[in-house]
Formats: sequence, C-alpha cells, structure tokens
Amino acid sequence: MITADWTAVYTGFWIGAVASTLFFAGLAVSVRWALRAGRPGMILLPSAAVRIALLLGVGWWVTGAGSDSWAFVGYVAAFFLVRLIATVIARLPRAREDGCN
Repeated sequence: MITADWTAVYTGFWIGAVASTLFFAGLAVSVRWALRAGRPGMILLPSAAVRIALLLGVGWWVTGAGSDSWAFVGYVAAFFLVRLIATVIARLPRAREDGCN
C-alpha cells in the first residue's frame, strides 16, 4: 500500500497555486500588451520564456530538485486547477473596452 505524504502534497499544492496564478496573470497582461503592440511577438516570446522558466524553477525548488514526488503531485494538481479557473474566467463575456456595445 502506498502512503501519501500529505504535508508535501499540501505544500506543493499551495505553492503551485500561487506560482500558477502568477503565471496566468502574467499571460493575461502579456496578451493585453501584445494586442496593442505593432509586433506582438516581441512581447509574447520573452514573456513566455520568463514565465515558463519561473514556473519550472519554482516547481524544481518545491520538489527538492525532483526528489519529492508528493510535492510534485500537489504542484501539478494546483497548476491544472488554476488553469481550469483561468480558462473559465477568460471565456466569460466581457464589455468592450472602447465603451461601445
């Protein structure tokens, strides 16, 4: 029988939730800036590289350089939960920003 280290799962989950929230908030800001820019790739590519590197770096730190698989489980679960929430929020109808409906 497998015994879960629930402390590691919870720790990984909460740190993953914060890191993932920052990841998707950064994505939202980058997309808004890119939509107003003449060359959106100059914003989106560096933004993606930095956000991905930070997300993976925090994940590497949380899991103790890959040695704590239970913290990894919590971290990944948090990422997918935050991703689901971000996707639902992104699909909500919004009022147009220019004031016209």
